[in-house]
Amino acid sequence: MKIVFKHINEDINFNLIYKKRKTLSIQVKLNGEIDVLSPFGVEKKFILDKVKSNASWIIRKQNEINSIQNKKVKRSIVSGQAFMYLGRNYSLEVVYNNDISSIDVKLFRGKLIVNTYTSDEVIIKKALELWYRKKALIKIKEKIDYYQSYFEHEVGNIKVKEQKKRWASCTFKNDILFNWRCIMAPSDVINYIVVHEMCHMKHKNHSKDYWKSVYSILPDYELRHKWLKENGIKLDL
Repeated sequence: MKIVFKHINEDINFNLIYKKRKTLSIQVKLNGEIDVLSPFGVEKKFILDKVKSNASWIIRKQNEINSIQNKKVKRSIVSGQAFMYLGRNYSLEVVYNNDISSIDVKLFRGKLIVNTYTSDEVIIKKALELWYRKKALIKIKEKIDYYQSYFEHEVGNIKVKEQKKRWASCTFKNDILFNWRCIMAPSDVINYIVVHEMCHMKHKNHSKDYWKSVYSILPDYELRHKWLKENGIKLDL
């Protein structure tokens, strides 16, 4: 259900979604849209008053998102273009070879080298994404093995996949799903993403006890989180 109201001289639109839940939640999505999640039975007037009281916060969040989106990096598949891996920029070197039938990607002497039979950027970026996915799975498994001794519960399945809105997520079965782009971040930031999700094995929320668990393993987690918040938009092809 779409609801619109005016705040000062600006219209604010939000989607009212009734769900089986206990509390009201206002969410500003990455595209700037606003979702208001409400328990069943709550009157629209109460919800509208609640959203209106948070109008300044909503506009501030939308402005923050617009600012971040404007910083988004668009990379072209040309030699010399910089691509990130483990927090470092590597210069791309594109080598065309008509005698091959598949694209090969490798790091060699400080360069990200792509041996390709085609100049189609969509196909090459798909090959690059596959390379990043494989590297991410290897590195993340290493880090989970390292941090496992801090936890009484064991991680279930580990998967690297496409996730637009999250860096990772932990299921109730303790399977952890990682955004393949996280391998572009510095190693200490990946550590934070890994520990963040592993702490969800015990705390399925972001309560004070949850953050205490994160702090007990990574006392400087806030700095790592800040880096991700400020630079995450750059971690893409």
